[in-house]
Amino acid sequence: MRLSTLRDGTPDGRLLIVSPDATRFASAPVPTLQQLLEQWEAHAATCRDVSDFPDALDPQTLAAPLPRAWQWLDGSAYDSHGALMDQVFGITPERTGLPLMYQGLSDRFYGPFDDVPLPSEELGIDFEGEFGVIVGAVPMGTPAEAALDYVRLVVQINDWSLRALAGLEMKTGFGWVQAKPACAMAGIAVTPDELGDVWRDGRVCADLRVDWNGERFGQPNGAPMAFGFHELIAHAARTRALPAGTIIGSGTVSNANFREVGSTCIAERRGIEIVDEGAARTGFMRFGDLVRMEALLPDGRAPFGVIEQRVVQG
Repeated sequence: MRLSTLRDGTPDGRLLIVSPDATRFASAPVPTLQQLLEQWEAHAATCRDVSDFPDALDPQTLAAPLPRAWQWLDGSAYDSHGALMDQVFGITPERTGLPLMYQGLSDRFYGPFDDVPLPSEELGIDFEGEFGVIVGAVPMGTPAEAALDYVRLVVQINDWSLRALAGLEMKTGFGWVQAKPACAMAGIAVTPDELGDVWRDGRVCADLRVDWNGERFGQPNGAPMAFGFHELIAHAARTRALPAGTIIGSGTVSNANFREVGSTCIAERRGIEIVDEGAARTGFMRFGDLVRMEALLPDGRAPFGVIEQRVVQG
């Protein structure tokens, strides 16, 4: 099942069921994705059974599949990215054996083609390509071995970051606020079965292709998460229940051979340059820059659609 949200002037938009080829849609039997997530058992089967898609889909009219959420929890599950950043910043992290995770802004998610207004180029504007899951209501204490039962949808995310502020906020020990503006989502959320063998062991094992101003920046694969989404969900639910509609992110998709496959964020490329050459050569984004992200299945299909966003003066 493929779901999108059409902009209709309301905060949560109108829920659509998207055709297999992502060119047409039907209106869903419930008005919003949040309502479907809260009433999944009552309505999901009816949505799956839809086979007539009477209207043409214009991706430019789509909001994020879930335009606002009760909770956005972002992990950092790719060891190659974390180890490089630790090396660059001279950090020796405490090894707890637990996933890294923070709670970010969730009252809005940009749509796939929205311009992103930010206050200054001097803040180190960076994109971050990620995968994410949207869960149903998860009971407190749910173990990892049961957590995938609560995954309702898989999404593609651009987690915007302001790098000039991130280090300062990290040093406070209290986490990010200013360094993490609103994220964006690709226009189509899919149930895990739509990904076939690409969804395995709680991971999206697809390439995530990133272009910056029309030039290929990276195409790493989502497979090598140190913790799968089942483990991230269990970590988040250890001491609290998660409401239906909680979004959990993978963190920046990264592969150990990042010099060959490239990166999904500028900070990683700069880190490689610092390690290899002694200084970063690549600058951060400027107003007017365009980033495009597209996850690709082995047959070339893009199950989530694309994210294509321009940074503008806020």
